Amino acid sequence: MTDRPDAPPVRQLRLVVEAEDYDVALAFYRDLLGLPQEAAFTGEGDARVAILDAGRATLEIANPAQKRMIDDVEVGRQVAPPLRVAFEVADADAVTTALVDGGAHLVAPPVRTPWNSLNARLEAPAGLQITVFQELGAEAPRSPADDDRTT
Repeated sequence: MTDRPDAPPVRQLRLVVEAEDYDVALAFYRDLLGLPQEAAFTGEGDARVAILDAGRATLEIANPAQKRMIDDVEVGRQVAPPLRVAFEVADADAVTTALVDGGAHLVAPPVRTPWNSLNARLEAPAGLQITVFQELGAEAPRSPADDDRTT
């Protein structure tokens, strides 16, 4: 199990994503989004994998009502598949622009959420729908309706 009795039994979360266009997906997530490459392996038959460091990992379990609410806040309609990947970034506006310039499809521009983050939704390589979000700090949370952003 673990070396320490008080340590959690899981040490790392890895989300394994099959990408038909491996090179495009790798360039997007490693080079554009900036996930550092920890390792890469090759095998028979052109088998390739890259392990990218995504920082601290969490597994967010949401019921259907919560999923619908997040879609409503971030996008204004129901669009998310059962699996969506979210990445915390330092500047949601800049990262969103860079990812769109790099080939991602913008589903919804950055919007201030009721939980006080700036979230954008994109369709990214390897068939993933992603959210990039920026935590805004200790400011008082605002409703998305209060935000007059036009980006």
